Amino acid sequence: MSQITKAQPRLAFSPPKFNLWVLRLVTWVLPYWLKSKLRITKVDVTDIDRLVEVYKQSQMGRLRLILAFRHPSRDDSACLGYLLTNLLPKAARKHRISLKPPIFAHFIYDRGIPLWAGKIVSRWYPLLGGIPIHRGRVDRVGLQTAKDVLVSGRMPLAIAPEGATNGLSEFVSPLESEAAQIGFEAMEELVRVGREEDVLIVPLGIQYYYLDEPWRELELLIYQLEQDCGLGVDRHDSLIAIDQNDRRPMQKLLYDRFYRLTQHLLYQIENFYAQFYRYEIPERPPIEQSISRTEISQRLQMLFEFALQVSEGYFNLIPQGTKSDRSRQIEQAGWDWIYREELTSPQNLSLVSRRLADRIASEADLRMWHMRIVESFATIASSYIKDRPTIDRFAEISLLLWDLVNLIKGEKSTKPPMLGNRRVHLTIGNPIPLSDYWDRYQSGRRQAKQATIDLTQELQTAMEGTLDKG
Repeated sequence: MSQITKAQPRLAFSPPKFNLWVLRLVTWVLPYWLKSKLRITKVDVTDIDRLVEVYKQSQMGRLRLILAFRHPSRDDSACLGYLLTNLLPKAARKHRISLKPPIFAHFIYDRGIPLWAGKIVSRWYPLLGGIPIHRGRVDRVGLQTAKDVLVSGRMPLAIAPEGATNGLSEFVSPLESEAAQIGFEAMEELVRVGREEDVLIVPLGIQYYYLDEPWRELELLIYQLEQDCGLGVDRHDSLIAIDQNDRRPMQKLLYDRFYRLTQHLLYQIENFYAQFYRYEIPERPPIEQSISRTEISQRLQMLFEFALQVSEGYFNLIPQGTKSDRSRQIEQAGWDWIYREELTSPQNLSLVSRRLADRIASEADLRMWHMRIVESFATIASSYIKDRPTIDRFAEISLLLWDLVNLIKGEKSTKPPMLGNRRVHLTIGNPIPLSDYWDRYQSGRRQAKQATIDLTQELQTAMEGTLDKG
């Protein structure tokens, strides 16, 4: 996302205006888009019969359906769309089950996505049944619209309970509670009008794998990051090991270079905050001396906390919740200063007032930068690679590091490097009926809150159960 320099009118709510012809066009384009643009050449699905059955029951009016899908990548929406428009109808025909068009789903998306994804997304998402929702605050209009389409819409509702991408196919972030909340509110409405449908939440796992191990492409990516960070390196041994396909030396050499790069970047960011924001750098050895991955992780946690405080202090926010919660609150505060109600009628403002609003917008965007640093660096030094050192995990963490360096460089491009052709594996989990929680939910406010927490935890466990960890 390029730097914001001007204040803008408040982000308007764009209600879903589903258009069947747009869906048909997307259905036709998606297979080519996956292969040519995303380099996804194979899509597998486990237990798709479960989805066929609940989709059929939904179309027959026997239940209302929420699809809770994993969100490791920006490519998830295209994969989910391909599942619904292509693979689901094929599986239904195989079992001689007739599903009525449209075979798709309404879906919730972050109201800020069009800011970086462009005007095409802002125009097409509503036409595909998308519902924009503000992250970081209670969006009553968006949540009410989502509940309404779940109760009365022709299609199911798709939600990514993780709230944002984490870049990791084999790690589920802590879930937000919107899926459970919307489901229970839909149950309340169904009961109120005398309808007997249950609401089901179907966990849907999404994982990405490289068809051929892209060690050469990965080495080049790491080398480019080393150059960006001013880190000299001898590539000779790495390239020799790759040419000879000598796996163990190849892995060790690249892993060592990656963690040396991570330490180097950590030291640079610590120096930045110490010099300009009075960050007290914990005692550390010289940059020439490597430190353990555990120490890198500990230092990052302290740095994360300080960077969040820099943003929170500027926006006068009281730290509340997890780091993810705090990031969402900072993002929303920044948007409130950039997207202003009074700018819906800019002719009523003087030139000086507009320029002052631009100044605040520019400063707010710069302060949100600290929050984005936290988001980008959050999992890089985790034990994700160490726990299972596969090429897929190594590539995911390296691409997260690329995101961070790209953010610091201020590059306008948001398209990450493509390391090779990929396979996507989708897993349909066991449906979770909200009726199992309904008696407890309606017995009191405290019980309703606990039922929401318990349902979200069951969904968390179910989504983790969709992961194939080899």
